[in-house]
Amino acid sequence: MSKKDKKTLHGAEAFEQYYSALYGDRWAGLKESLLKESEPVPLNAGGERTYYLDAASIKAAVSLPLKGAKNILDMCAAPGGKTLVLARVMDCDASLVSNERSFERKQRLFKVCDEHLPSDVRERVCVTCGDGAVLCQKAGLSYDRILLDAPCSSERHVLCDEKYLGQWSPARIKTLSIAQWALLSSAFRLLNQGGFLLYSTCALSTSENDDVIEKLLKKFKDSVSIQNPSDYIDEKEILSDTKLSDCVLPEAEKTKYGFHILPDAQKGAGPIYYCLIKKISG
Repeated sequence: MSKKDKKTLHGAEAFEQYYSALYGDRWAGLKESLLKESEPVPLNAGGERTYYLDAASIKAAVSLPLKGAKNILDMCAAPGGKTLVLARVMDCDASLVSNERSFERKQRLFKVCDEHLPSDVRERVCVTCGDGAVLCQKAGLSYDRILLDAPCSSERHVLCDEKYLGQWSPARIKTLSIAQWALLSSAFRLLNQGGFLLYSTCALSTSENDDVIEKLLKKFKDSVSIQNPSDYIDEKEILSDTKLSDCVLPEAEKTKYGFHILPDAQKGAGPIYYCLIKKISG
């Protein structure tokens, strides 16, 4: 697709051309899997109610090593599924800040924490409302671990909504990638030396995934180290601790910097991209 076409095309035709070019022969099967309703799995976080979420979201959340961490941040936390996973897995002396920019979504997040977490864990989870992109400007804030599940294209939802599909254009991806970079650079500045940051999206485009990580590597090249989550976590142990021993987490495909879970290959789970980053001395 030429640059001119990318600027002028919009809607379903532009969407089809963009992702066909990106995924080639795989796109037809991937699109078909995206149009099917995914089957969420139950998460028992110890509270009054059971929460249901995509198994790929659990896989991403448990890929952030929490052992030994005292101060944890979920930067863009609503609706709250990944917050519940972090709260359930974190050490008993750790605290979690679950932040959301939208006040309405923050209210929903607050309710999710109240209903799905036991009281002893809930008291160590602080729900806040703020723009993650500017949190780094607040003096004194720093964290041992950060989960950044960034707002993204969410192509699965776009495909299933005629209104959003009709409004789609490649410019949307560019706008979102700029916002994602602002969030990621803020998160990295908030991260303590030796700490871990997990960046994730439910986007299909490389522009919102590996390309955003590449910007971080260029900006903070002496302080960024890309890590493999499997070097730090034991999924079986985590699943047992979160009462998910019967849940089979999906396998992820390796990308340039991170991992991608795609629904055509993982029985409908995903899409989820994630990349684990460590802040080293530089």
